[in-house]
Amino acid sequence: MARLGRLGLGLAALVAIGFGVRALTMRAAASRPVVHAMVPVLASTVTAGPVRDEVQGLGTVQAFNTVSVKPQVDGQITKVFFNQGQAVKAGARLFLIDPRPYQAALDQAVATEAKDQATLNGAEGDLARYGPLVRQNYTSAKIYQDQRATVAELQAAVKIDAAAVETARLNLGYTLIRAPIAGRTGAILVNLGNVVQTTQATTLVTIAQTKPIYVGFAVTQASLAAIRRHQTQNGLTVEAYGEDGHTLLARGHLRFVNNLIDTTTGTIGLMGQFDNAHETLWPGEYVTARLVLSVQPKALTVPATAVVEGPGGYYAYVIQPDDSVVRRAVTVARLQDGRAIIAKGLAAGERVVREGQFRLANGAKVRIDRPSPTPAPAS
Repeated sequence: MARLGRLGLGLAALVAIGFGVRALTMRAAASRPVVHAMVPVLASTVTAGPVRDEVQGLGTVQAFNTVSVKPQVDGQITKVFFNQGQAVKAGARLFLIDPRPYQAALDQAVATEAKDQATLNGAEGDLARYGPLVRQNYTSAKIYQDQRATVAELQAAVKIDAAAVETARLNLGYTLIRAPIAGRTGAILVNLGNVVQTTQATTLVTIAQTKPIYVGFAVTQASLAAIRRHQTQNGLTVEAYGEDGHTLLARGHLRFVNNLIDTTTGTIGLMGQFDNAHETLWPGEYVTARLVLSVQPKALTVPATAVVEGPGGYYAYVIQPDDSVVRRAVTVARLQDGRAIIAKGLAAGERVVREGQFRLANGAKVRIDRPSPTPAPAS
């Protein structure tokens, strides 16, 4: 019995010692500072520089002029002087319609004119001789009047002949078809040897003037007031970008603002003119047109991902020198080309978190990582 009592006392002592050690361990752990894990983030610096205020819209390239070349006389195509798709100058030879019938008609008209002119010359000579004879009563006044009528009739005939000669000369000239404007030709629609007729209104080829060239595009009606406010006499700058939205194709100026807003879409039509010296723009091509309204010389910008829109508006996490972050409300003027233009709340040179914000809170410590490199495409 005594031995059992001594054993119980020993167990109780061991339990007491265990609780004492645990208590000491817990007190030691509580006395140590809590170390929070640093949150990995990506950061960017607030930059100050020129930023453009612009509007953009989907545009279509339009030829400055487009002409459908048609014959003005009937006949067979005997020559084609160009290749389809070729650039031609104004006045360049395109087609030749068989000129022989028109040359013959011109020769006949010239001969008829010469014949009637000779007859007129003889009649005028007779009239000149009749005048003194009438005054001396050697011939009657009626003969003199008849001769005057004959001269007038022949004079009219000569004028008709002259008009016929001019018409024949024009028709002969129409057999050589020239380019009415400079531009690029399309497909040849009537081949060598075909007979063309003016009554059929056959188009031989189309020519599109590509230097200069237009880009027509539309922007929302909300932009109209700013466009009119910034518009100058020389026109605002318009830039045309490729279908990727980033490749600059050409730079021109605003040429036209439509006088009506499209009520079905709420947009206003605009047109930019481009020199297109190297034909980087092609009629019918779709482009992104950007109209530059103004340039802010020292605008503050950050990547668009650096600002987060919350219930109270936009905010950003600003990184402090000790690598802690502070949540700060910011005013975003607009988002443009993946950048946020900051009107209020940030200063140039400050660092902000651009990725990883949703794991942060005020005072959190961050570890700034480098972005992972883009993997090379597989060969």
